[in-house]
Amino acid sequence: MTEQLDQNPTAPRPASSRGTTADPRVVPAFAAPPPGRRRRRHAVVGTGHRAGMYVGAVTGDHADVAELVAWCDTNPGRMDHYDREVGAALGLDGPAGLPQHGPDDLERMVDEERVDVVVVTTPDATHAALVARALDAGADVVVEKPLTTTVEGCRTIVEAVERTGRDLVMTFNYRYAPRNSTLREVVASGAIGTVTSVHFEWALDTVHGADYFRRWHREKRTSGGLLVHKSSHHFDLVNWWLHDVPARVYASGGLRFYGDTNAAARGMGPRPERGTGTVGDPWTLDLTRDPRLRSLYLDAEHHDGYRRDQDVFAPGITIEDNLSLVVDYRGGATLTYSLNAHSPWEGYRVTVNGTEGRAELEVVERGAVVLDAEGNAVLDPSATPDAAAAAALEGSVRAEGERLVVQRHWEAAQRWPIPAGIGGHGGGDAILLMDVFRRDLRLAPDPLGRAAGYKDGLRAVAVGIAANRSLETGQAVLVEDLGLGTDLTLDAPQTTGRADAADRADPDRADPDRADATTGAR
Repeated sequence: MTEQLDQNPTAPRPASSRGTTADPRVVPAFAAPPPGRRRRRHAVVGTGHRAGMYVGAVTGDHADVAELVAWCDTNPGRMDHYDREVGAALGLDGPAGLPQHGPDDLERMVDEERVDVVVVTTPDATHAALVARALDAGADVVVEKPLTTTVEGCRTIVEAVERTGRDLVMTFNYRYAPRNSTLREVVASGAIGTVTSVHFEWALDTVHGADYFRRWHREKRTSGGLLVHKSSHHFDLVNWWLHDVPARVYASGGLRFYGDTNAAARGMGPRPERGTGTVGDPWTLDLTRDPRLRSLYLDAEHHDGYRRDQDVFAPGITIEDNLSLVVDYRGGATLTYSLNAHSPWEGYRVTVNGTEGRAELEVVERGAVVLDAEGNAVLDPSATPDAAAAAALEGSVRAEGERLVVQRHWEAAQRWPIPAGIGGHGGGDAILLMDVFRRDLRLAPDPLGRAAGYKDGLRAVAVGIAANRSLETGQAVLVEDLGLGTDLTLDAPQTTGRADAADRADPDRADPDRADATTGAR
């Protein structure tokens, strides 16, 4: 597998994201492309860090079915960065020389470059217009989460899909992380009965969580806040685990840690204007310490003035850092959800209660944020040679890892095995990319339905949009009252079949004639 540049550099890189060999149970089987079949022509709209995952995939593992033919962005420096990367991947002496376009030229780009698929990785608030324009221009679309940030954006996309009949793929990579797809397997198997409630707690640490307050995400008008930008991942997981539709949302939260007011209240004193050039401040990010960030942002800053390393305690932050939700589902289950963006560790806990038992998933992606000898936060403490950082982790009671426990009523708890994944986001990215680029070559349907479309995107952002409205009004919000432009009802639920107790404790003891609950293969 080609190494994928798949995560924000401040995100944890746990062992589950570093695997290079995946368990066959979680990897779809694909046919080889027919001889002589033309590769699909892709254009990338939005050339920030997130685009790297798709650029690496098209020039690497999926170069036999896809090719890059154009860039589209407001910043020529970032387009130049990726053009050099593609040139290197193709073995050229210099940049690839792919055509560069501005957003106003999107339709002309699709036409002149004969684009089959537009990959949208721009700031969230721009998704709706770009997606609709690409569809209308005659291209299919792959869009990063979230689908969009507003009710109006939802309607724009729904109308464009219905008007054109073209394909729109949502890249919910967390569905493909084996720990999450295994929990889906547990719920769908009926092992814990009918779900009555879910508790989902997500902790973002003071490296990764803080990063949302340095960049454009810090403004709600651009990102929709963490409830839309970040939590759409989490709401999609719950929607998918339950195979249900959110109906009613109540939210509480606020900006209680970051921002100038909170800094002043804690007596923090003067703050640096930006992270680059600052030493010994764990809250800052120095772009010169990461060659990729330097090229994409610092060296390209003069084109548009965008600063990737703003101070997290500066004025102008309009998003929340502490959030709590109660979400009622049409099927009767209730979700309680919390997000904290200044935790000393990063990971999540999920508890699913059912009429016949309970499932508990606990994931530690980074057990601690530690400092180097100069007082800077260490992005990857598991890889650093720094003695102080290593000593801080030695003997930690919060070790990196993941565990899924299933316990039925009247039975002892059983640890449910989690298969190995491949690539970032808990081993899910590389598997997702297989579906993105060669979905039509699948040899069998996915019994867990991991591939996501625009209605999955709508159901996920519906929770965040309703929650933002609840924060504004102090009242619970009915999702159907949002008027998203389409019916969110799901098809009949999929089932993976019911495993007996011996199978749950040790899948290797399962009946060889029973369809495997993860792959559906016999």
